[in-house]
Amino acid sequence: EQVQVELTTEGRPLDADIELWHGPDNTPCKMRVYNENGQVRPFSAVIETPRGPNTVAIRNIGQLEFPFAADVRAETIDTPSPECLASSMTIQGGALRTYPFNPSVDSVQVLLKTDGRPLNARIELLQGPNNNKQVIELYTEDGLDRPFFCVLKTPGSGNVVRCVNTAPVEFPMTAAVVPRTFNPDVSSDAVLGGDVVIGGDLRR
Repeated sequence: EQVQVELTTEGRPLDADIELWHGPDNTPCKMRVYNENGQVRPFSAVIETPRGPNTVAIRNIGQLEFPFAADVRAETIDTPSPECLASSMTIQGGALRTYPFNPSVDSVQVLLKTDGRPLNARIELLQGPNNNKQVIELYTEDGLDRPFFCVLKTPGSGNVVRCVNTAPVEFPMTAAVVPRTFNPDVSSDAVLGGDVVIGGDLRR
């Protein structure tokens, strides 16, 4: 009924196309994934595979020097938490919503659905103004039958998740973006540029 797709690298960028094939010439779900560092922020998403035989196709569209490891499994699949299921908010077609997170948040869960209409969305993980660390461009033909769920790693401070409904105004979607895991060792000190801690010494 569903599979989990995980893509990782050894610290290099990740650029991939993922498609779900359901019968000949039928692609009910496809996504483009860009990741600045596939080791620090591995890609992990759940793809719904109802009814009959399905094929998941993963293509590395990055340069030859940037390989990645792919894992597709049908067991021990991530599921949305009750908090995630209860916190859905509507995003109209053409609109966007941003979700900032504290440095103590280690990972974030994202759940996108519709009422049965197509789902077209872009999910961006930013760390600083217009500094995309991860981008997912997503299409599913039925956002009720095939909702999209993923887990984004959010190490460091200043993480913001931005969800954009790239469909026309007639196609609203619901989005839930909530913390999944926390790192209790992270302090809430401000970090500028990643090198200097305010009120502290320069990191060597």
